[in-house]
Amino acid sequence: MTRPLPRSSQPARRFAVVGAGMAGVACARTLAQAGHAVTMFEQALRPGGRTTAQESPCGSFDAGAQYFTVRDARFQRALDTVPGLCRPWSATTVRVLDAAGRVAAAAPPPGEPHWVATPAMDALVRTWAEPLAQAGQLLARTAVTRIERDSLRPGGWQVRTETLEGATQVHAGFDAVLLALPAPQAQALLEQSALAAPWGPALAGVDIAPCWTLMLGFAQAVRPGLTTLGPQWNAARSTHHRIAWLARESSKPGRSQVERWTVQASPAWSREHLQDDAARVQAKLLKAFSEVTGIRAVPTHSEVRRWSYAQTQSPLGRPFLWDAATGLGACGDWCLGHRLEDAFVSGLELALAAA
Repeated sequence: MTRPLPRSSQPARRFAVVGAGMAGVACARTLAQAGHAVTMFEQALRPGGRTTAQESPCGSFDAGAQYFTVRDARFQRALDTVPGLCRPWSATTVRVLDAAGRVAAAAPPPGEPHWVATPAMDALVRTWAEPLAQAGQLLARTAVTRIERDSLRPGGWQVRTETLEGATQVHAGFDAVLLALPAPQAQALLEQSALAAPWGPALAGVDIAPCWTLMLGFAQAVRPGLTTLGPQWNAARSTHHRIAWLARESSKPGRSQVERWTVQASPAWSREHLQDDAARVQAKLLKAFSEVTGIRAVPTHSEVRRWSYAQTQSPLGRPFLWDAATGLGACGDWCLGHRLEDAFVSGLELALAAA
């Protein structure tokens, strides 16, 4: 992904990429390598999207994406440009649990490697975004609030932005605007911009479930000397009505050895309790965590994070959305599924189509 791509025979163009998760960074980097001018806008403090790590006194948590797999040769070639950054996670003790928290069946070792970036999941996206940041092409802490036609350049685009500090600005001169956002957010931005993209109606059919995530740290327990706290497995897909996934963060390579767990609520439970008070959600998920793992110790660190758009339930069914006549496009994992690789492929293919 760091190798320069062959320059297009077409003149260089200017692109605005909205969102700096995996899809946005893959898209922006591909366009930049093809010789185009790119400005990437990200409302969060730094790039990462759903790979964002949450820091705590006990160590970091992969609050969103837990691991990734590699099935597309293009993704593998991109990973080869950052050797050693990602390492296999041997979570071969994954179990399927029943609603009472008992081990119902042992899952066989996964048929494909599970990979994690080090020292946290967002390291991969942040590393790929760094050249753009150094070139001044990544504007973090900057939300795009409106997309509109360029007032000085017919056929072009400009975007209005607002920083976390409240400063507003207009960025003009773009040939195309590419939305690397969850489908509902892309749809909302088009609506508040009073724009009707030709592919806009396709967004309505995409369903992305929310997710409440609980992060627990036990400073009194440090691996690998730990032998008594919790189960022997390091990850589980659960059938408990509240919990869909649990992972021992300290079992992942390159992490702090302080015992830490990430607990992700099920899509159905997260939808039902999406607007609940965070403290209430934390208490309910902590109770469910104890039921599933048998860990009754009081955590020294506990917090929750709500992801409004976490896991695609009904994908678009094609890699990206693009209309050459208007210069508007969209990409994201939701185009193909919910895997991190889906986001990469979507961003890459949109860039190749738009370039």
